[in-house]
Amino acid sequence: MAKIVNRQEMAQGTIILNEIKAPRISQKAKPGQFVILQADETGERIPLTMADTNPKKGTITIIYMVVGKSTARFRDLNVGDEYYALIGPLGMPTHVENVGKVVCVGGGTGIAVLHPITRALKEAGNEVTTILGSRSYDLLIMEEQMRAASTDLHICTDDGSHGHHGFVTQVLKDVLENNDIDLVVAIGPIPMMKFCSLITKEKNVHTLVSLNPIMVDGTGMCGCCRVTVGGDTKFACVDGPEFDAHKGDFDELAKRLASYLDDEKQSFDAYKNGNAQKTGNFDKT
Repeated sequence: MAKIVNRQEMAQGTIILNEIKAPRISQKAKPGQFVILQADETGERIPLTMADTNPKKGTITIIYMVVGKSTARFRDLNVGDEYYALIGPLGMPTHVENVGKVVCVGGGTGIAVLHPITRALKEAGNEVTTILGSRSYDLLIMEEQMRAASTDLHICTDDGSHGHHGFVTQVLKDVLENNDIDLVVAIGPIPMMKFCSLITKEKNVHTLVSLNPIMVDGTGMCGCCRVTVGGDTKFACVDGPEFDAHKGDFDELAKRLASYLDDEKQSFDAYKNGNAQKTGNFDKT
């Protein structure tokens, strides 16, 4: 059992932060690694990359968006409640070293994943420029935490309600034009990562992305989290979740997730209407 010791609702209540008591995981977890959580005995196993760890308190922090039946169950858990199961840390940690000038690009809940990576890169001595994006200001998360973890911070909103009016890719282009950048880390929606990758490829700047395929067991046995990288099949849970952006097949990943998200929406609609039933890969109860 993993007890929730802090809970916050972010971005109009659609994004939830849970700080969870997990002493052993907090001692071993590295930036870029993830955990798998299960709300109750019949619930789905959900992989979430840790937004923070606190070894002194023995806690980890996860941030998730409510998008389906299982994350709606997560939302119902309050301080003092416990997740039925929690395993981790899983996946390969981010390789952190002093390479010089780094740009970190985050969108949506990808900002939470990016946070410990950005902080670690800055602590390693890098000059870190961070670019964060959201549809509107009220959907932006972790601005102050990311400001503290960065050398320089840029905010982008699609509607112009805060910072740059436009996409993170536009600011990324400007930064690359005016600076000699050694590394880019982009984490967020697949289209954002894809187009960041296309921009950095033109400039021949090494780029890392964190991929989010369907995942079940988290050990590489089921094969659900397969992604194509450099023409080879990789498993995000054990080989990733981070990969060379210039070698990843984003279109294939988007197609695989599209069918899953259709099932996810059907399941969530059924859950809201009090008529939960089995719907494809998402609802396994």
